[in-house]
Amino acid sequence: MLSLLHIENIAVIEEADIRFASGFNALTGETGAGKSIVIDAIGAVIGERTSRDLIRTGARSALVSAVFTGVPELPWFGENGVDHQAGEELLLQRELQPDGKNVCRLNGRPLTVAQLRALGSQLVNIHGQHEGQQLLDERSHLGYLDSFGGTAQALSAYRAVYQDYLAVRREMEGLRMDEAEKSRRMDILRYQIAELERAELRAGEEEPLLERRDLLRNAGRLIEAVEGAHYALSGDEEREGAAALIQMAWESLQSAARMSAQVGEVLEKLAELRAAAEDVSEQVRDLREDLEFEPGELDEIESRLEQLHRLKKKYGATVEEMLDYLARCRAELEQIQDADDTLERLEAKCGKLLKAAREKAQALSALRKEAAHAMQERIRGELEQLDMPKVRFEVEFRAKDGETGLDETGMDEVQFLMSANVGEALKPIQKIASGGELSRIMLALKNVLSENELVGTLIFDEVDTGVSGRAAQKVAEKMAAVAGSKQVLCVTHLPQIAAMADVHFSVEKGEKDGRTYTAVEELDWTRRREELSRLTSGDLITPAALESAGEALESARAFKEKMRD
Repeated sequence: MLSLLHIENIAVIEEADIRFASGFNALTGETGAGKSIVIDAIGAVIGERTSRDLIRTGARSALVSAVFTGVPELPWFGENGVDHQAGEELLLQRELQPDGKNVCRLNGRPLTVAQLRALGSQLVNIHGQHEGQQLLDERSHLGYLDSFGGTAQALSAYRAVYQDYLAVRREMEGLRMDEAEKSRRMDILRYQIAELERAELRAGEEEPLLERRDLLRNAGRLIEAVEGAHYALSGDEEREGAAALIQMAWESLQSAARMSAQVGEVLEKLAELRAAAEDVSEQVRDLREDLEFEPGELDEIESRLEQLHRLKKKYGATVEEMLDYLARCRAELEQIQDADDTLERLEAKCGKLLKAAREKAQALSALRKEAAHAMQERIRGELEQLDMPKVRFEVEFRAKDGETGLDETGMDEVQFLMSANVGEALKPIQKIASGGELSRIMLALKNVLSENELVGTLIFDEVDTGVSGRAAQKVAEKMAAVAGSKQVLCVTHLPQIAAMADVHFSVEKGEKDGRTYTAVEELDWTRRREELSRLTSGDLITPAALESAGEALESARAFKEKMRD
C-alpha cells in the first residue's frame, strides 16, 4: 500500500507529507483547493504522463516521493532484474525538470519513465472521472471483459497463430501480380542479369586495376629512372658499376688486412657494403623486368574501368554491391518463375493457419462468454448493493465483420448493455446511464475487476459526480467494503463518503506573501465533524449541522464494525 507521499513544488503545493493508512482514506476540500493535485502527484510518481506546467511557478524542479509497504512479489521485479523480497518497502521518486527531463528512481536506483510506469501500474490503480467515459466507449468493453475473465494466456495463444497467418498473407500478396506486370518485371530482370553476367565481375578487382593504370600512365619516367639506377649499380661493358667497384676495393684491401687491425675493420665495412649493393642491384634488376609492358595494356585497363564506372551508376557503388544486386535479381527472377508453385504452397499453409486461428478464436470466445456470464452476475450483485436493484446489465456478443471475421482481438465484438428501469429494453450504456448511474456502474465494475488484480491501492478521483442521497450512502458503504481488502484513496465532495473513511484529510488553500499555498492536514474527530458539516451545509456551520455530522461518523463506525464481524 501507499504509506507516505512527499510532494515538493507541485502546482500550488510547495511542500507536503501525507501519511496514508490502510483501509479507506478520504480527501476533501473546497473546489480548486488542490485535491486533484495530490492525485496528479501520485500519478507522476507511478510514471503517468505529466506536463512541465505541473511544476510550481518559480521553482527549478518538482519532486514526488512515495513509500510503498507490504509490496508482494510482483511480475515487474523479475522482468527487470530487481531483487525484492515480499513485504519489503519500496521508495519511488520522480523529479520533474522545466525542460521536460525526468529523473526516476527505485530505492535510489535509476529507472526510465517506461519502467516506472510499468511498476506503478502494478502498485496503484487510479480511477478518475475520465474512466467513466471509457465505460461509454464500446471499444474498451472487450478489454474490461478480458481483464475480468483472465483470458490473457488464451488471447496470447490466438495472437501468435493470427500473426503467422497475416505474415503468410503478406507474402502471398507480394507474389501476386497480373501477367503483363509479371512479364515486364521478368524482362527487366533478365536484361540486368545478362548485362552484369557479361561484365564477369570479380570481387576486389577494381583497386589493383587503378594501381596498374597509375603505374602505366607514368611508365616512361619510371623506366628512365630505373635504367639510370641499374647503370649506376651494375655498369656496362665499358664502365664498372658501384657494386663492382666496391668488390674491387674489398679485394685490394684483403691482402693488407693481416698487417693492420684498422684495415681489417674497413674490410668488414666494405663486405657489408658489397652485400647491400648486390641486394639493391638485384631489386633494381627485378623492377626493371616488371616494367616491361604489353602494347595496348593501358587501353585495356582504361576500358575495363570505364565499364565498371558505367555499371556502378546503375547497380551499386562498388563491385561487391553490384554482385550482391546480381544475386538478388537472380533470386527474384527465380521467385517469379516459381510464383505459381510458391503461391499454391502458401495458400495451403494460409488455409491451415486460418483454420488454427479460428479454432483458437473459438476457444477464446468460449472463455469470454463464460466470463461474461459470471461478470453479469457479479455486476448485478454489486449494483444491487449500490441501490440499483432494478438495473439489468448484460454483455452482448457480435461476430466481427470482414473477410475472415477475425482481427488482433479474436472473433468477438463486445458491448455492455443496460436497462435502468423495469420494462425498458436493454440498450448501450452510453444511451441509458445518467452521471450518477455511470459512477455507480464504474464503481461496481472496478470492484469486480480489482478482485483479480495484485494492485494494492485503488484511487477514486471524484467519481461520485451526480450521486447524492441514498445512492451516496450506498457508494460509501461499497467503498468501505472494497477497503476491506485494498487500500482505497478517494477524493470526494460527499459527506456520506467522507464519513465512512477510516482516515480523513482536508486540503485547504491559502495565501502568504502574495503566493498561493495548499496544505494537506489529517483531521481528528472534532475537525472531521466540522468538515462534514461544511460539506453538508456550506460555510454556515450550526450546532445542528455539527450534531448531524457526529451522528454520521458514529453511524459509519457502527456500519464498519458490523461489516468486519
